[in-house]
Amino acid sequence: MTTINQAHVALVTGGSRGLGFALTRELVQRGWHVIVDARDGERLRAVVGALPPESVTAVPGDVADPDHRRALGAAVENAGGLDLLVNNASILGASPQPRLADYPLDVLGEVFAVNTLAPLGLLQLVLPHLEKRTGRIISVSSDAAVEAYEGWGGYGSAKAALDHLTAVLAAEQPSLRIYSFDPGDMATDLQQQAFPGEDVSDRAAPETVVPAVLRLIESDLPSGRYRAADLTVAP
Repeated sequence: MTTINQAHVALVTGGSRGLGFALTRELVQRGWHVIVDARDGERLRAVVGALPPESVTAVPGDVADPDHRRALGAAVENAGGLDLLVNNASILGASPQPRLADYPLDVLGEVFAVNTLAPLGLLQLVLPHLEKRTGRIISVSSDAAVEAYEGWGGYGSAKAALDHLTAVLAAEQPSLRIYSFDPGDMATDLQQQAFPGEDVSDRAAPETVVPAVLRLIESDLPSGRYRAADLTVAP
């Protein structure tokens, strides 16, 4: 297998749609090689087909699957290293979202497996590569991680746990830049699942949030939790 030799390498999970794909496309345009995954392999192959093939490695699969995470680790090895990990893949859980008193625990376990445990499992695999390049980690969070919205207890608690894991990782890995990123409401499939039957087109397009992510990638902000609304304000 031929080893990729490009200046910057990113791994973006959940990259077949929404913010994940918008960021992948922007990084490719800036000369990065992006390793990208998604559960829907057919859709993933279709969307990355519009990008230069030498700039993208598509690895279909579910981040909650340890075998798939190992495949992503192998792709990082083949790319020669890693500069950026973006934990973007998420699931909402039950839709419409139930109250916690009625939340099926098996479904809640799936939400935590994808939204909380998988990012940590993936980080454990690729951390040596990030350490070699003094890389960055961005975990996509939500305002539901810090606000007590009725009906958001499952998704919100999983994202709150991810926030805390991210903060502890930042304390344990001071040589890296490690961020939780709250993108705000976006017009995405996940947002539509959260509000079935409603028109969510008034939410921000994912492309408009990408500049805020780039602030975390390209500037030297200290590790921490950031909102897109704050990052889009000129420093």
